[in-house]
Parts: sequence; C-alpha cells; structure tokens
Amino acid sequence: MAKGNRGFGSSLTEGLDEAEEIDHAPAAESVMASRSQALARIASGKVVTDRTEWVDPARCRPWRLHNRDLDHLNEESCRDLIDAFLSAKKQRIPAIVRRLQDDPDYDFEIIAGVRRWWTVKWLRDHHHPEYEYLITIQHVSDEEAFRVSDIENRSRKDISDWERAKEYSRALAEFYNGSQSEMAEHLKISRSWLSRLLDVARLPDAIVAAFADHHDITVRIARDVKPLTVEPRTLDLMVAEGQRIAAERSDLGTKLSGAEIAKRLVRATVVPVQKAAKEAEVKGKNGKAMLRYTRTPRGGMTVKLLPKSSASTDEVLDAIRALLDG
Repeated sequence: MAKGNRGFGSSLTEGLDEAEEIDHAPAAESVMASRSQALARIASGKVVTDRTEWVDPARCRPWRLHNRDLDHLNEESCRDLIDAFLSAKKQRIPAIVRRLQDDPDYDFEIIAGVRRWWTVKWLRDHHHPEYEYLITIQHVSDEEAFRVSDIENRSRKDISDWERAKEYSRALAEFYNGSQSEMAEHLKISRSWLSRLLDVARLPDAIVAAFADHHDITVRIARDVKPLTVEPRTLDLMVAEGQRIAAERSDLGTKLSGAEIAKRLVRATVVPVQKAAKEAEVKGKNGKAMLRYTRTPRGGMTVKLLPKSSASTDEVLDAIRALLDG
C-alpha cells in the first residue's frame, strides 16, 4: 500500500483477458491500472473475462461505505446515464464489485458504480427489462475498497463535496485511526485539502439544517462558516439565522442557493458598526458656546454644559427645551 494511488492502481483492468495472471496478482496491485485501455476494450465488446460479467442488478447492493447519497439518485440526477445507456443499448463501463459470501439476497457488493447500478434498475423498471448490470469483480479489503472507490470517483464532478466529505470522514475513523496525516499519505493528497474537505462533514447539524439540499454545502462554504462555529456567540447567531432561513423556506417557499445561505449565516455574526455621533454646539446671546449636545441612534440625547459661556440659567434651560422640542 505504500505505493499509494499510483502503485495501488497499477492493474485494475490490465490483462483482464489473462485470468491466470489476475488470479495470482496481489490484491493491492490488481485494482486500477491501465483502466482506460482495458475498459475501452471491454466497452467495445472485444473482451469479456471471467471477472467481468453481466448480472441482474437486483443481486447487487451498494457497499456500506460507498460515496453516493442514495436519496439523491433520481431520474433527474441520473438523466445523463439513462440517455447514454439508451443510446448505446447497454452499459459500457463496468462497475467494480466484490463477491459476497453467505448472503442469500445478494451476490455482489458495489464498490464503485452505484449510479450505474441505479440507472440499470430504473431502466428495467421503465420498459427495458433487457438491461443488465456490467461488473468487474475484485478481491480487495475494506481499506483497499475505499481507495478503489476514491480513485474511481475523485475526478467526477457529479459527486458533491458533501458526499465525498461524508465518505472520507467515515474512512478516517475506520481505516486510519483518525489520523489525517496517515490518510493523506495513503491517498496521495495534501493534508490541507483533506482538512478542508473534512470540515464539510464536521459542520454542526444545526448549521447543516439551514441548507435545503446538503449537496449545496461546498468546501468553500465550509471554509467560510466552520471557523465561526467555534465561538458560542457566533454559533448561536448563525443557528438563529439558519432557523429563520428554514422558516422562510417552509412558510414562503423561498429558495436560496448554498452560497446565498452561507452569506446570510456569516452576515448574522457581524455586529453593525455604528457611526460616531457628531457633537453640535448651541451658542448664547453673547456668541459663546454654552452647551454641546449629541443625538444617539435610538433617539436619546447627551447634553454637556460649558461653564465659561457666561450664559444665564434661564438662557441655558431655554436652549435645552428647544433641543427637546426639535
């Protein structure tokens, strides 16, 4: 595993037509290499090996640590795959699975390819029962399975920061003893980027609730919001604002983007800067200043009497009455 992604991915599909080589290859070196070449050969129909099969999607289940939010998979989010499968009349790129043992309901566990699995199931339920699920079978440990999934999906734009952050957060605890340095080393990514991504998953539930769709919570949003959750005062202000946002959404149907919600949360923590009130003077009959006054933003007034004005008491009181009446 010290080879990282490059060594780890040195032969996922290399020599898929050479079953003997694959069967004797170490697990960590038989998962990702020469993927584009071999998958292209499979997609063209030239190569189908004993480890690449067409199966019933009902006999497959997503791995417990897969990175897809199943509740977010629907006809709209999978429209591109639905159209691609219909156009090609089949699935071209195989999913990566492990064979299950002693499970009467399922034969395979999906490591990468949950969206393709959902699409095939949807097509079978919508007048295309002929579609099957194309898989390539691998023998990998859980930690290797996580890295397979990560390599397969890291560059995919249809996986949200939220999904990726949740997956990484689970893997951090389960495979790397909570050590971000160890995880970053294994995945060959920077520790700073890993930390920023994990911040997405570490946002308090009360803040997450402000967002209508958790998939709108990006690394950039977490970067702006997360530091303000440390101090109780700013956290309370953001929670209160988040509740107002949620109420507006529920009562008025207000739809805000993730960036707009983040701006409101951050803005709620900023105390408005009050402009310094300007002092004004009132002069007596002799032309000397007899008092200075300042009006406060809430309608109050501060009055200072100037002892060297030589103004009479009645003159000063008349000036104050005039200010109050004004």
